[in-house]
Amino acid sequence: MKEIIEINRQPIELHKILKFHGLVASGGEAKQVIDSGLVKVNQQLEMRKRRKMLAGDHIEYDSQTYELVLMTQA
Repeated sequence: MKEIIEINRQPIELHKILKFHGLVASGGEAKQVIDSGLVKVNQQLEMRKRRKMLAGDHIEYDSQTYELVLMTQA
């Protein structure tokens, strides 16, 4: 089952998504889990902390899958 992460702009860096959406406790931890090979993007192992993420991308971390969705402006 996928969880949705709403982003308000794109592109946004991978480590910022992990931090700001509470998947990790800090920016340092976000960079560490990426460096450790614990994060996949679109089913591929991702080692770039500053990977530019867009709506429609999928992140796999800690046995969970997240889909990025661009928030619509009202």
